[in-house]
Amino acid sequence: MNPHVPAEDLSAQRPEAPAAPSRSARGLGWVRENRWFAGVFGVGVLLRVLAMVGYPPALWFPDTYTYVVTAIRPRPDLVRPAGYSFFLRLFEPFHSFGLVVVVQHLLGLATAVLVYAAIRRKVLGVVAASVVLLDAYQIQLEHLLVSDTLFLFLVVAATVLALRPVTWRAALGVGVLLAAATITRTAGLPLILVFLVLYGWRARRLTMVFAAGALVPVVAYGVWFHAAHDRVGIVGANGAFLYVRVMPFAECQVMKPPADLAVLCDDRDPRPPAQDYVWDDASPLVRLPGETFTAANDALAQRFALLAIARQPGDYLAVVARDLVRAFEPGRPVYPNPEVYAAYEFPVTVPAEPQTRDTLGVELARRYENGPISTQVIEPVAGWLRTYQSVLALPGPLLLLVLLVPVIALRRSDVLIPWAVAWALLVVPAATAVFDYRYVLPAAPLAFLAAALALSPATSVKCK
Repeated sequence: MNPHVPAEDLSAQRPEAPAAPSRSARGLGWVRENRWFAGVFGVGVLLRVLAMVGYPPALWFPDTYTYVVTAIRPRPDLVRPAGYSFFLRLFEPFHSFGLVVVVQHLLGLATAVLVYAAIRRKVLGVVAASVVLLDAYQIQLEHLLVSDTLFLFLVVAATVLALRPVTWRAALGVGVLLAAATITRTAGLPLILVFLVLYGWRARRLTMVFAAGALVPVVAYGVWFHAAHDRVGIVGANGAFLYVRVMPFAECQVMKPPADLAVLCDDRDPRPPAQDYVWDDASPLVRLPGETFTAANDALAQRFALLAIARQPGDYLAVVARDLVRAFEPGRPVYPNPEVYAAYEFPVTVPAEPQTRDTLGVELARRYENGPISTQVIEPVAGWLRTYQSVLALPGPLLLLVLLVPVIALRRSDVLIPWAVAWALLVVPAATAVFDYRYVLPAAPLAFLAAALALSPATSVKCK
């Protein structure tokens, strides 16, 4: 200490520590550093705002009414697991389907952020995130009252978490997210097996932690389902949808089914679209006594389908391959019929009243909304969205090309996990039910994530 300078003067001479940057300054710094993503993200936000302005409060789908019934009167449905109904139940006190759609759009934006954050090269991250942020069909799907947006978010969150350093918390989180996805859409169930193999390879010591996180909630849901329907599983329609899968090719002259299965034969030529075999009154399955999805009818349909696959394996593989190819066709051909195809387009007009035979669903939906549930079409904003949708959507051939890129780095688990999940999301519906354009959308961001990681430097992952 200088004896000639008072202590208080010395303290005054010390340089002050720089003040920590404010939260707003940190936010602006992040935006400047990630300006390309911030710009694309802003466009994605604008498009979703236009959807909410152009089509308030939400767009409806035939499945919506089942979800609403389960939300208001909790009981596991035979066809659709109740995860999305639990999601709707969270917002029921607000009496607003518009709020549900806002949250779904936020989940879409959050999905894009997760994809971008998982990729080290910013340019590749922007491209991969754009698949969620800018695709018109993705935005329209977020505006539909169906389970797909929630399912997409859960699967992408599980995948991105699986790419992070392995800890017991991460392993448990991946399992829980996949369990939530499974009770939201049954397509999540085979993903648990995919992760059990691939994530188990990455987190060998924590495989049991992951398995517990994934299976305990699913088993608990299965217990609830069994208590309600006295059946094992989480849905009761697997056999019926496998029957749908085989009916485009099943020939009873080749199969030679026993008498109890012969009632499910169909000799119509040409045959109707595959999904009609579970919904149309002319279907042999629907004509059986009792409800379509009774335990007896579903078991009969499953036996018929398995016999068709066993006796006509080449035809089965051909129809699965044909449906898989539909995901990659240019131009998005109309399939399976104009009515279903139109459900994924921003409409020019919508009916004043819901077009459904589910009168209970309509009644409970009105109770949920505490008022009318019809969708409004607000021009010219709605027209802008229709024009945008006719121009900007992910081309099928590009998706196939992106799915081929990760082959260069499949020895890396960070690439293999999202790549395998993307393919599983495409193959499982084609193999077990029918092709639907909305089933392609969850695979796209995972395919781009895998491709971007394959083109980025490898990172080492530690197990803690």
